[in-house]
Amino acid sequence: MTNQAEGTIRLLICDDQAIVCEGLRAILEPVPQIEVVGVANNGIEAIELTRTTQPDLVLMDLKMPRMNGIRATKEICEQFPDVRVLVLTTYDDDEWVVDAIRCGAAGYLLKDTPQEELVKAIVGTVQGGSHLDPQVAGKILKYVTHQPAPASPDRTLINDLSDREREVLRLLATGLSNAEIAQALFLTDGTVKNYVSTIFSKLDVADRTQAAILAIRAGLVRL
Repeated sequence: MTNQAEGTIRLLICDDQAIVCEGLRAILEPVPQIEVVGVANNGIEAIELTRTTQPDLVLMDLKMPRMNGIRATKEICEQFPDVRVLVLTTYDDDEWVVDAIRCGAAGYLLKDTPQEELVKAIVGTVQGGSHLDPQVAGKILKYVTHQPAPASPDRTLINDLSDREREVLRLLATGLSNAEIAQALFLTDGTVKNYVSTIFSKLDVADRTQAAILAIRAGLVRL
């Protein structure tokens, strides 16, 4: 759907607060590579506008009337698998964000994200990346380790990992660094680095954030 010749990203904004929608439109419309193709005020409108405007990415609020952002994210990801969803939330401890990730969201941002970072996250997400706001990633990942997660298609990829690789991925997804993983598993830093590289290759992900999100969706991360 993205205009490859011009590199234009077709963006749909979904938020129930008019002032937020107006602010986002004012910030994003002047960006050369972004075209705002529509604004929805609830999940039902977001699904319908996704169908009619064919965006590359939906910038999705969570708490909305009629249909919330979690259900809308699930419906969009199932009905329009080529469309990426990037959650935009106010709260840095909102478990709804975890549910949205499990429903297929590529990541999330806080609403106070600076313009430059917002644009970078939008472009990176459309290019296949997964963005977790650094201010809240640790809290969300720690929350997830205490919650049961249902099985998902991502479990197939997880099953291709060895037992040791799954253990490294589990620790990585809880926010541990390579050095901390090495200490926990009595391995050298170099060995852990090699495991992480192999995990990225088997899961076809580019970074730790994408690997962590996949582990969350697959229900690998739990105590």
